[in-house]
Amino acid sequence: MIDALHAARHAASQEAQAPRPAPAWATFTAGLALLAQCAAAPAGAAGPVAAGTSLSANANGNANANANANANARPATRVPAARGVDLPASRGDAARFLSFASFGPSATDTDALMALGYTAWVDRQFTLPATSHRAHWEARDAQIQTATPGTTAGQDQVWESFWKQALNSEDQLRLRVAYALSQIFVISAIDGNVGDQPRAMAAWLDMLGANAFGSYRQLLEDVALHPLMGYYLSHIRNQKADPATGRIPDQNFARESMQLFSIGVLRLEPDGTPMLVNGQPVETYGPADVAGLSQVFTGFSFACANTSANCFFNGNTGGATPVSDPDRFFKRMQAYPQYHSTAVKSFLGVTIPAQTTANPAASLAVALDTLAAHSNVGPFLSRQLIQRLVTSNPSPAYVRDVAAVFDNNGSGQRGDLKAVVRAILLHPQARATGTASAKVREPVLRLSAYLRAFPHSSDTGWWRVGNTDNPNGSLGQTPLRSPSVFNFYRPGYTPPGTQTAAAGLVAPEMQLVNESSVSGWVNYMRDNLNSGVGQGNGTVNGVVLNRRDLQRNWAPEMALATQPTALVAAVADKLLYGRASATLTGEIATAVGKIAIPALNPQGTNQAAIDTAKLNRVRSAVLLVLASPEFLAAK
Repeated sequence: MIDALHAARHAASQEAQAPRPAPAWATFTAGLALLAQCAAAPAGAAGPVAAGTSLSANANGNANANANANANARPATRVPAARGVDLPASRGDAARFLSFASFGPSATDTDALMALGYTAWVDRQFTLPATSHRAHWEARDAQIQTATPGTTAGQDQVWESFWKQALNSEDQLRLRVAYALSQIFVISAIDGNVGDQPRAMAAWLDMLGANAFGSYRQLLEDVALHPLMGYYLSHIRNQKADPATGRIPDQNFARESMQLFSIGVLRLEPDGTPMLVNGQPVETYGPADVAGLSQVFTGFSFACANTSANCFFNGNTGGATPVSDPDRFFKRMQAYPQYHSTAVKSFLGVTIPAQTTANPAASLAVALDTLAAHSNVGPFLSRQLIQRLVTSNPSPAYVRDVAAVFDNNGSGQRGDLKAVVRAILLHPQARATGTASAKVREPVLRLSAYLRAFPHSSDTGWWRVGNTDNPNGSLGQTPLRSPSVFNFYRPGYTPPGTQTAAAGLVAPEMQLVNESSVSGWVNYMRDNLNSGVGQGNGTVNGVVLNRRDLQRNWAPEMALATQPTALVAAVADKLLYGRASATLTGEIATAVGKIAIPALNPQGTNQAAIDTAKLNRVRSAVLLVLASPEFLAAK
């Protein structure tokens, strides 16, 4: 991060917290309508979808998902009444809940939720042990080095672990909350200093998972002292001021620790709306606060055997036989008092007196205590967690209720993230339905929903999905690879010139939507349905495969291929959770039914052609649902 970006960051954060009208009924944006228009031709048809292409129903079975009709629908919000032990009213309701409490509903999790009820399911998730991404990376590293000496595991093995756990692990809620936290407390492998340390990236995910149900104050400390955050926001090896040279402490982390990780740039009411004084919003901090706080974050660097200059700057003891900690890129940074500022440090109304002897740990404790105790943290963090998990436009009452739990979990504890997550998921508005409660699915969550709805196997067992950065032929989004510290999208983003904007609503994930990403999603999923998901394998355990790593057995769906209406209903139930419109399912069933299935000839020699036609029907039904606005915006 460079200082030239600071003004832009400040403006972006102000936009994210800017006063907005009370939520009103809105239609989907023009960009979302375009997503529906790009439903691709059935598998086997010639050519990919070009950016900007609009496809309509025709004799070949292409289907227009009637985006405009769906976009203009304004259903009333429905808040379901509680039922006894809060069991879901239907499997569709259970699946919808799991769509924001996990990486997507699976049949097993839906069964468990139907049996346990919402509260018991959430409480059980809190008891499940965390999954270790670093353990996966290290196992893969050992295997790769054995197979090909001189090579090591890399970023791909981080994505392997991410997808393996997201698709298969039982601790779904922890993993989903950790993913949400990764988009608030952002590091990015786009930065080479981060990307060159994939083992530490896996450890970063573990750190977020370990804190997902813990203390916000502890999370803030673990973030501040993680070497990858030190690299990304440049406070590792940060030195005290030197008047002789004009050097001042780097201010990057000090600024972002306030702006993005704790209090934001505007003072907030308990319900998350901006506090107004004489009709004007009030800033939470100014340049003097940044300068004062930056002095706190001096004198921290690598875990090392001593506190020498060589350890501080290079991470090793120096000399003829330098010694370094092999875990220094993810072990908490240690204090180096000689590089820590002893000057008076004033910020946010707090003053740390001048220190006779430098005490970095004491300065840090005061700073983090001050940030964690600020009245803004509850509404600021609660609103973003609601957005990442449930809905883009939580009501002020929803934010207020969750923020109150952040302030006091009922036992006098502040910042209990377990209590906050429970409050978010079990709030009545979490189960409200309607356009204003919608949330556009970001690409990673689209793919995870698909893969959990239609379980695949991994030929290697490593779940080699790989890098999915490319918006033209992939997701346009890879976990831990956002373009900046502001994540892939801003929490207050509104697509300009849309009905969403006119209604005073936000649609953060729409910041990822453009013509390339729209056609890219359809082409990517069309390709996945045809060939499988992920990176290609040649020979695995002595078996020549020459296919992609993740494969689906479509036999259950092919059994319905001769019944287009039943097939589409089954697919829609898995992806739309009982909320598919009759218009959408009718149009898709009509399109699917136009894919001819030949009759078995007297010689019985055309069974392969029959099976191919059935499979094309299945693939087309799935693709058209995946391309529909009803899937792309969960309501």
